[in-house]
Amino acid sequence: MSTYCTTFDSPLGELLLIGDEQALRAVHLPGRHARRREWTEAAEPFAAATEQLGQYFAGERSKFALALEPRGGSPFERSVWERIAAIPYGQTDSYGAIARAIGHPEQARAVGTAAGRNPLAIVVPCHRVIGSDGSLTGYAGGLPAKRALLELESGVRQETLC
Repeated sequence: MSTYCTTFDSPLGELLLIGDEQALRAVHLPGRHARRREWTEAAEPFAAATEQLGQYFAGERSKFALALEPRGGSPFERSVWERIAAIPYGQTDSYGAIARAIGHPEQARAVGTAAGRNPLAIVVPCHRVIGSDGSLTGYAGGLPAKRALLELESGVRQETLC
């Protein structure tokens, strides 16, 4: 099966979308991706993803409805990603709370590491994971991007997100 890629110009910068005919495999934040020679540049397989990302950034979509197939990830990481995907739009959860929810109460730092390895940024909303004290900690796209996404979801409008 062929692997396709395309870019999406978001308020955060250029996102790289990777997938195949069946599912979206990755959404990489600006500066966190490199194209591979074997990938075919094509926008068509990502029509639904780009439409829904556009709606999300316009404040018109709170949940993505896409076929997702992230590659890699240990069973622990996949359980973290599943739990992160369940955090509702406009809400947050802490690394510790996620660790407890997946049955690993002493693994808050490991949850942070797994969140940092989330291949489906924005769609699997790791930006909604915060410190137990409410602080914004760690985000692959940088804390300004994390803050901007949380503000977008809270209804705070900005000229640009970063």
